[in-house]
Amino acid sequence: MADFTAGTELVVYAAIVRTGSDMRHFADTPPPPRAGGCVTFAGIVRNHDDGRPVVELEYEGHPSARYVLWQTASQVAGRYPEVTCLRVAHRIGLLRIGDCALLAKVAAPHRGEAFRACTELVDEVKRLVPVWKRQVFADGTEEWVNSP
Repeated sequence: MADFTAGTELVVYAAIVRTGSDMRHFADTPPPPRAGGCVTFAGIVRNHDDGRPVVELEYEGHPSARYVLWQTASQVAGRYPEVTCLRVAHRIGLLRIGDCALLAKVAAPHRGEAFRACTELVDEVKRLVPVWKRQVFADGTEEWVNSP
């Protein structure tokens, strides 16, 4: 009989990336074989904010952003003992409408734990990670969001 508990270490991966191809590579990473549920969240640049048309976004990250992202992911994973793999990437630089800005993947033996952990992960990343967003509107105005 096979031992399915072998290799049960938790995998946590966090990255700050600059290109769409980096995000696609991250998205294509398969979950570990012992995962029965894998939840993926993609935060996509939309064409509006609060009723105003948006034409592009730019994200800027503090030099500590990668570490804070990894620390946040590790803390969330620690609150969900069934999670087998937790991966999160945030893109910085200039993004266009439809680009992926935030990608989170959480795997666990069952879907419930994966959904709960993924939801908390995204909420905590938005709350804690020092990444700021500059929105450019169709009328040429811009604003910074979540900036100090």
